[in-house]
Amino acid sequence: MFIIAGLGNPERKYDGTRHNIGFSAITTIADEYNISMDMKKHKALCGKGVIDGQKVILAQPLTYMNLSGESIRELVDYYKIAPESELIVIYDDINLAPGKLRIRAKGSAGGHNGIKNIIAHLGTEKFYRVRIGVGEKPKGWDLADYVLGRFAREEEPEIREALHNTVEACRVIMDDGIMTAMNKFN
Repeated sequence: MFIIAGLGNPERKYDGTRHNIGFSAITTIADEYNISMDMKKHKALCGKGVIDGQKVILAQPLTYMNLSGESIRELVDYYKIAPESELIVIYDDINLAPGKLRIRAKGSAGGHNGIKNIIAHLGTEKFYRVRIGVGEKPKGWDLADYVLGRFAREEEPEIREALHNTVEACRVIMDDGIMTAMNKFN
């Protein structure tokens, strides 16, 4: 079984923002594989389903971005999965161009507070990550204002493609392993 968690903030006002690209990815995966996101448990909106014969739990933590680890820890404990081989976390990255993907098997938080909180709660940096580029903040902008803003119209095609590629990247991670996914998408 895999848990695929997309990070974001739960209020409707954050829908479609750069920081909520993880939530958008989970919605895209759920739509692609007809998985109903209809359970509220473990401080998350969740859905159970199957992707290519593999049982999955899709999750959108409802704890707000900076406390994502609370929900992820509950999910990992309840479903008794090994984070280093059965957890995929999808989130935004301002150091990547809009729509670019970067897949890793482990690593530091890299300044991302949601990932920092997950690492603190799990006690490990070893879990799969799919980072989706949202672009660098413009000079003079406040970082929070930038990541809580929406994508420019000209960025939308790249973001739609990134979400489609994220669905495929998660499938490849589960079916063929992290190294294959890294070679294909990085």
